[in-house]
Amino acid sequence: MENFNESIAEILEVESVENDSELASFDAWDSLTILSIIAFCYSNYDAAVSAEDVKNSETILDLKKLVESKM
Repeated sequence: MENFNESIAEILEVESVENDSELASFDAWDSLTILSIIAFCYSNYDAAVSAEDVKNSETILDLKKLVESKM
């Protein structure tokens, strides 16, 4: 999980993200981004997360905890 934030920043099309960054505040936050995050989590961490799970995550840290709980 050491490169998690960097990978999420790439998906969100920004330079960097912080753990307390709110997902909904990013311009790229939409249904396609959610699908990209789902695919990323599955392919990199073998973590099956749902769109609903991702939508319910408010911050990068919430998303990270979600992935850790599904690993």
